[in-house]
Amino acid sequence: MLPLARAAMMLAIAALPFAGVAATKRHAHPAQRAAPPPAASAASANASDVPVIAAPAWLVLDTLSGQTLAAQNADALRDPASLTKLMTAYVVFDALRAKKIAPAQMVNVSTKAWKAEGSRMFVEPKTPVSVDDLVHGMIVQSGNDASIALAELVAGSEDAMVARMNQEAARMGLAHTRFTNVTGLTEPQHASTAADLAKLTATLIRDFPEYYPIYATKEFRYNNISQPNRNRLLGTDPTVDGVKSGHTEAAGWCLIASAKHGERRLVAVVQPGKPLATLRVWKGAQREVKAGFLADRYLTLPKGKADKLALTAQAQEPLIAPIASAQTLGTVKVSLEGKPIAEFPLIALEEVPEGNFFSRTWDTVRLRFEKK
Repeated sequence: MLPLARAAMMLAIAALPFAGVAATKRHAHPAQRAAPPPAASAASANASDVPVIAAPAWLVLDTLSGQTLAAQNADALRDPASLTKLMTAYVVFDALRAKKIAPAQMVNVSTKAWKAEGSRMFVEPKTPVSVDDLVHGMIVQSGNDASIALAELVAGSEDAMVARMNQEAARMGLAHTRFTNVTGLTEPQHASTAADLAKLTATLIRDFPEYYPIYATKEFRYNNISQPNRNRLLGTDPTVDGVKSGHTEAAGWCLIASAKHGERRLVAVVQPGKPLATLRVWKGAQREVKAGFLADRYLTLPKGKADKLALTAQAQEPLIAPIASAQTLGTVKVSLEGKPIAEFPLIALEEVPEGNFFSRTWDTVRLRFEKK
């Protein structure tokens, strides 16, 4: 059992209620849509009611009023990683509604899209793919290949699509956002903020309610390959119906989550989190692996009880390489005043390949002595 400092835990304590949060429905053409109201600070919020989140930048937004309920470093420039694809999708949704493209339309995939780095839906240049499949591949599987293929279809090229995305960002009042690609791969000038991304998310949900349910899809299969939605909250919290996770080496782990209870909706943006623990690895190219959560975990607690939480991490031992990124390594157990209240999987935040022959052999000998 590994004790964890509460300051390092990546648990978002849901002390804030759903306070008048609702999704609005508007169907006007983008040129006729007003930009969402500016995010105001929750002046009446008590500091003791604000959740403790181990992330450098985060924000919780009331999508009806545009009011920020709680935030930290919300205007700090960050690498948005695959959260970029929210704006890519926004422009694609507009093209679909305007009937410039159609869901059943077949698309010939370019070599550039096929060779896209990072997460992929595994399109092939010799196999036409439907717009509908590409949209699901971009949203559910976070496919960079799908994003580039859609950009080339809608705008003619990725550069032209980026120009449209930046035009939309300016129209929405995303003053600190600049896109240089449609995928979220790290580039020097590619940046946004938690506040801007929350505003973008609220606008997407409001303007395209017919397409937003795709973000709740838990799995998508293409080319005989099934991939789960990377937003793991979809499987753990029934009120969560989106939106997007992201990860690059430079950005770390990022998340935009939206939860709805009745007609009330809350949008939370987290960029990025910190590891909960560093675990010993045997027979690997490195001796340790960072472990934590892929997304924030939520608990509802009585007021004033957050400091009574206790966390312990129980790792599967021994941990033998290779270890894949997002592999389950153990369990984080949460208790309140000595009583267990929740368990969450402890996830590898990086991959650890096998070590060389010498290190594997040496660790095999050492493990035999450990067992004795």
